[in-house]
Amino acid sequence: MLLHAVTDAVLGAAGLGDIGELFPNDDARNFRRDSSEMLSLAWQSVRSGGWNLVNLDIVLLAQSPKISPYKEAIRRRIAEILGVEHEQINLKGKTGEEVGTVGRGESIDVHCVALLERVTEDEA
Repeated sequence: MLLHAVTDAVLGAAGLGDIGELFPNDDARNFRRDSSEMLSLAWQSVRSGGWNLVNLDIVLLAQSPKISPYKEAIRRRIAEILGVEHEQINLKGKTGEEVGTVGRGESIDVHCVALLERVTEDEA
């Protein structure tokens, strides 16, 4: 779910649609496809469109598990997939404070915002 949100964020920031358009769920090739592979392929499309990542801001809303012990590893893995510095990836964990579906432990939500910049001819 987290990598899907990142994939949607980078595609959306580049104006390239969303994960369902690039990887339709009715295409057998996408059945049980690794989320890191989808992010990598989407990122290749974003980069081919002339974009660089400035940063990603990710909010994981879950009553449990607590993500603090895993935050650095997750940030580093996303940075590895995207070929960027892990300092460009921010990850925050938030609970539902026992309110709503997140707070009752019935769901986990992820929100992600990607900031991209156009690559100038000098940087290409």
